Amino acid sequence: MRALYLERGQGVRFVPDYPDPTPGSGEALIRVVRAGICNTDLELVKGYYGYQGVLGHEFVGVVEESPDDPSWVGRRVVGEINIACGECDMCRRGLPRHCRNRKVLGILGKDGAFADYVTLPLENLHAVPDSISDAEAAFTEPLAAALEILEQVTIAPGERVVVVGAGKLGLLIAQVVARTGADLTVVLRTRRRNYELLRKWGIGTASLEELPKAMADKVIDATGTPEGFEAARSLVRPRGTMVLKSTYHGEMLVNMTSVVVDELTLVGSRCGPFDKALGWLERRDVDVLSMLDAEYPLERGAEAIEFASRPGVLKVALVM
Repeated sequence: MRALYLERGQGVRFVPDYPDPTPGSGEALIRVVRAGICNTDLELVKGYYGYQGVLGHEFVGVVEESPDDPSWVGRRVVGEINIACGECDMCRRGLPRHCRNRKVLGILGKDGAFADYVTLPLENLHAVPDSISDAEAAFTEPLAAALEILEQVTIAPGERVVVVGAGKLGLLIAQVVARTGADLTVVLRTRRRNYELLRKWGIGTASLEELPKAMADKVIDATGTPEGFEAARSLVRPRGTMVLKSTYHGEMLVNMTSVVVDELTLVGSRCGPFDKALGWLERRDVDVLSMLDAEYPLERGAEAIEFASRPGVLKVALVM
């Protein structure tokens, strides 16, 4: 099959004859139709996690083989990215996303979806309703990540909420939080297309300098940068909540004394509910297609990743 392969220290290259994957016990072989490039992919290219293999974890595809349950064959699916062992203490506690031995699609120990085919356990699959297009379905994974915030934190109507960062994930988070009726502001560093989209959606924006310090009940950091964290920290009120939505590359210095003195709640947030994300997409509760900036064929994947890394570019998709 064709695949976009990341070789440690060598960057990304298109491989026209990568070995086809074979579904194991309880797995399905999925023909990938479309996949999205996210910031995690871009960080992996820079050396994050030391990953080597096929990239990609945001995808939609069609099941072609399912030896243990043929009813899946022919169905259009998206797939959860954490592959659990099912046997460790975290799995037994019902927390498979935090499996001690987990693999993560296209991120940790498991070839990803920037290829013609990928395999996943059947328990990871979710059927895509016919009313959702392939282009929309490829947003399921990041939308689920945005929705996880509402699974972890209660946001009441009228609460002052600030989202720091208006990239691909930040724009999804803003749309999700806006549905709660919160008094929402998104912090922007530059007014590119993200500003126009937020204005189109009726979501308020501001620069960091325009906002009073310690003014927000809840602040969501969607930047994954030390600067973004500091901005979020400066905006949250005493006894407020900070939600850390992006992983941070490298180490970061944090004044934990101020966290203790202000009695803050810090919430780490990662993957989320695929079933709810598909429901939001089916009801058109979010606008994802306006975030799509470019589409590339798989063989131009390296070019697509370079384009996706440019400042201001939002979602870039690979079409198989």
